[in-house]
Amino acid sequence: MTEKDDFTLQDFLPFLLNRAAEESSLGFQRHYKDRYGMLRTEWRVLFHLGNYGQMTAKEIGERAKIHKTKISRAVAKLAEKRFVTRTRDENDRRAEHLTLTPAGQSAYRELRDVAQEFDARLCRQFTTGEVAILRYMLRKLAGIDP
Repeated sequence: MTEKDDFTLQDFLPFLLNRAAEESSLGFQRHYKDRYGMLRTEWRVLFHLGNYGQMTAKEIGERAKIHKTKISRAVAKLAEKRFVTRTRDENDRRAEHLTLTPAGQSAYRELRDVAQEFDARLCRQFTTGEVAILRYMLRKLAGIDP
């Protein structure tokens, strides 16, 4: 006779967080992938540069918790699409300063508007108080100052 397992996967927080992230990511993916042919890491790099201005790949990786290899590939693709310029750091030849081109700024602004509407649509499933609590808890779990 098999012993009953009382572990409920559907209530396991990492499982739930991953499922929620995947479901919401796939919905937003349609916009950046269909319109610009971008992958997830590419839009994340684009948004960091659009949101914070000039950065290095290392800074983006640290802020976004993305491995440097993935950042490097994303930057190469964004540069290929003429969304990003790369300028060598005069003091540290290993580092490049990344900046959005006018086309990159335009793509960022368009996708930012789509992201804001997408976020609003997700939030309509909850009350204003629930959204505030959800954002607070997710920021806390992510190690972002609530």
